[in-house]
Amino acid sequence: MANVIKIKKGLDIHLKGKASEVLLTAKKSDSYAIVPDSYNGIVPKVSVRTGDKVKAGSVLMTDKNRPEIKFVSPVSGEVTAVNRGEKRKVLSIVVKPDASIEYEAFGKKDPSALTPEETKETLLNAGMWPFIRQRPYERVASPADTPRDIFISTLYSAPLAPDFGFIVQNQEADFQAGLDALAGLTPGKVFVGVKKGSAQKWSGVEIVEVEGPHPAGNVSVLINHTKPINKGETVWTIYPDDVIIIGRLFTKGIADFSRLVVLTGSETTERGYIRAIAGCTIRSLVEGKLLEGKEHLRIISGNVLTGKQVSKDDYLYAYDNQITVIPEGDQTHEFFGWATPGTGKFSLSHTFLTWLLGKNKEYVLDARIRGGKRAMIMSNEYDKVFPLDIYPEFLLKAILAFDIEKMENLGIYEIAPEDFALCEFVDTSKIEIQKIVSDGLNLLYKEMN
Repeated sequence: MANVIKIKKGLDIHLKGKASEVLLTAKKSDSYAIVPDSYNGIVPKVSVRTGDKVKAGSVLMTDKNRPEIKFVSPVSGEVTAVNRGEKRKVLSIVVKPDASIEYEAFGKKDPSALTPEETKETLLNAGMWPFIRQRPYERVASPADTPRDIFISTLYSAPLAPDFGFIVQNQEADFQAGLDALAGLTPGKVFVGVKKGSAQKWSGVEIVEVEGPHPAGNVSVLINHTKPINKGETVWTIYPDDVIIIGRLFTKGIADFSRLVVLTGSETTERGYIRAIAGCTIRSLVEGKLLEGKEHLRIISGNVLTGKQVSKDDYLYAYDNQITVIPEGDQTHEFFGWATPGTGKFSLSHTFLTWLLGKNKEYVLDARIRGGKRAMIMSNEYDKVFPLDIYPEFLLKAILAFDIEKMENLGIYEIAPEDFALCEFVDTSKIEIQKIVSDGLNLLYKEMN
């Protein structure tokens, strides 16, 4: 019988624009790119030049500090640009795709028959290693480490998030192969979080049923409620969509980075799932699917809480399987601002009468901050939406003061910036909490390593 985690703290934000379980057609992307900023903890070293011909699976760049970690082309074609910013920072490596994709051959393999070293070598050579992230520090894992356990959450609970049950249809064998490969990398267990009552059955792993409001689907909840991280321990995490891609490497012997991307949001005319390849242009996903006559839209690669604002000319980030489109709100002016009554306004408290309409009412929310920045208020508002056994306000203050001992005692090794997304949403002080946590983790890594 599966273990069950039930959380009560959290918040489900019901937005208008949820996708139907249908497949949509999309324009073919005219270019693909690897964006180094997608991968935390990487110092890119470019391995190609403009004009080079590559296949899907050919190396485009490596990590300067760990050259065994490779980043490969998602498609075959010609390298058309290596874009750089200040101090020659690599911004992106762009590939113009061929009419049909030609793949590097890595060979079909049975992951359960491989040694951990052979599995690592296969993942590294095919450019799959960056999918694996480590806790603490929430960065690309080191191949030199052996994780205590590996955690995967198949429950997407963020606003307008995709349904993994739909994503994994007809890909069950690939997902199982990915689980088998990961199981060989740890002497411990592979924990897989699933929605309570889910019919998903996977072998060789520890199934944990999870129920409750967002952030129930965050992998940190799975870690915190099953086997918390102690100082000196390392665990790995990976998104379930990426497990499918890893499994495909073993079952087909190629680096096929295609995935289902869900298009959502109140400002879209079509909502559903699109078969795309990581690194495609945002334009190819949203062209012809946005409300006409509206110029002030915010396109987000990811969900509204943790995603990044992008333009149509940007590229789908490496880990993202969702595009959300909401109003920008920069042309909206309200008399008396927040004090104006209305039936379409969302509030965690009972400030507006919309709470009488029930918890499942759908809202159209824009990107406005709705307030001014001020000092952090110790009002326990974070605790209402933060289900981990951690004191969020005290941990944030320890991070700002960079008090390493307090940070360790308050649980910094277990968390990731996404765990504080709801705290940032309900925060009356309008503090960039996720950035504080991200910067704190990166500074701590440099200090401890």
